[in-house]
Amino acid sequence: MALHNIRGKEGELQAATYFQRKGYVILYRNWKYLRYEVDIIAVKADTIHFIEVKTRHSAAFGYPEESVTRKKFAHIKKAAAAFLHRYPHRLRVQFDILSITKLKDEPEEFFLIEDVYV
Repeated sequence: MALHNIRGKEGELQAATYFQRKGYVILYRNWKYLRYEVDIIAVKADTIHFIEVKTRHSAAFGYPEESVTRKKFAHIKKAAAAFLHRYPHRLRVQFDILSITKLKDEPEEFFLIEDVYV
């Protein structure tokens, strides 16, 4: 597996721990529909969260959250729609992005962008 894939999986594991500590219940990690994927699907209170996790180890390409393009967000929404069709419920739906920055010799930084809509 390529280094960026390994780092991405590590970031997703850290994200799951981050959300669990904040009281979220993780339903699925890496939920797939066709070629679309949601990194984390979680519930907190009366809301189901579809969460995209982005991790960066360098500032050379900008902040992690900047890599969530309109196209990527459209894919997340398609996967979420398929999930909601398969598992209908009456919870509020929210899309979130968790940005994790892990620069050398600096503490990890978690930046949660809630209720995203592009």
